[in-house]
Amino acid sequence: MVVKMNSQKFAKWLKVIVFGTGICGIFLYLFLFPEWGRSISVSNPEYSFAYWPWIIFLWISAVPCYLTLICCYRIASEIGKENSFCNKNAEQLRFISLLAAVDTVYFFMGNLVFFFLNMSHPGIIFLALIVVFIGIAITVASAALSHLVYKAAKLQEENEYTI
Repeated sequence: MVVKMNSQKFAKWLKVIVFGTGICGIFLYLFLFPEWGRSISVSNPEYSFAYWPWIIFLWISAVPCYLTLICCYRIASEIGKENSFCNKNAEQLRFISLLAAVDTVYFFMGNLVFFFLNMSHPGIIFLALIVVFIGIAITVASAALSHLVYKAAKLQEENEYTI
């Protein structure tokens, strides 16, 4: 069974998802990561000196994530206005691609620095690689979507001038 949803209802759902993701991110960055850090510090006292550098590093990595959520909210607003394929959305997706690329490079380089300074638990390196691959996937997907939305906007604009 296919359920049809109008653009305004779809946009509302997207905005709820963006808001929910922001709440989950707050929980992750302010509660879960610090708790994991404390747990690693307790079980591996040799890494306890690295607790605050890691927490600050992770908090900085949250900035591009929240900027991405703002872009997603703006895209949802355009979808709600029946304006899905517009240059504005293409630019927002391009910016998301840029943010994901910057955050992925920052996260990768930061993990390397922490590793070489002996401030990283070996298990963290494996998790960091997973995060880096996810960041690369988001970068590529949002760049491709940006290109497609731009092409669709251009095609839509050309069709508006055709009688």
